[in-house]
Amino acid sequence: MGLTPEEKRRFLRALEEDEEFRLAVAGAVGLGEVLRELRDLRRDSERRWRRWYKTWKKFQEENEKRWQENEKRWQENERRWQEWYETWRKFQEENEKRWQEWYETWRKFLEENERRWAEHEKLEDQRFKWVQSALMDIREALGRGLEHLVARAVEDLLRERGVDCRIRVNVTLPTAGYKEVDIFCPSPLVVGEVTTAVKNIKEAEDALAQLRRSVEAAERFTGAATQLKVLAVGSAPREVAEYLRKKAEEEGIHLILGREY
Repeated sequence: MGLTPEEKRRFLRALEEDEEFRLAVAGAVGLGEVLRELRDLRRDSERRWRRWYKTWKKFQEENEKRWQENEKRWQENERRWQEWYETWRKFQEENEKRWQEWYETWRKFLEENERRWAEHEKLEDQRFKWVQSALMDIREALGRGLEHLVARAVEDLLRERGVDCRIRVNVTLPTAGYKEVDIFCPSPLVVGEVTTAVKNIKEAEDALAQLRRSVEAAERFTGAATQLKVLAVGSAPREVAEYLRKKAEEEGIHLILGREY
């Protein structure tokens, strides 16, 4: 026997609203055990959910606590970093200031040192020029004195040979320009060169060459042949003196040697 539409509606409403009736119907159709298992499963699921939710809440609380602690640590670290940075900045500024002061001191020291060196070099240069000038004056005086001594010696030599000749010193001959001759007598023609010292063979050759040029200039000026060539050397090493003696003999030069060493 079927149910009328009204009875079906009442039946469905009872299933929805009356749990006991719903379970009775489920038991009548063989679903009671299934419903009980589903109910137990739901209870177990709710129990697990509550347990999981409790654990999750605890985890959330613990995590929040840790985040708060970390936040405090970060804030503390930030504060320390700020303090460290401020300290470092001040150190940098102070260090820069000290470097600037040191550099300024060093620059002034260099400038002062440069100034003193310049003054020292200027003074040394003045002293050197003074000493050099004094030495030149002494050398010139000695040379002039030596030239006069040689002139007197040559006059005595010529006198012994029966020749009367007044020797002149430091004569400038106007021939092919000007040539200064240390020892000169026009008639008979006597030409000589005087040097205070000859230190080596090269200087000896230079002295001999100077005498040759003087002889050539004197002969061109007077138109006469040289009767006596004189080379006077105040001092020379022994080997240089031997070299001068050899060259004087070869070229017919009257050699006057002072000190040999």
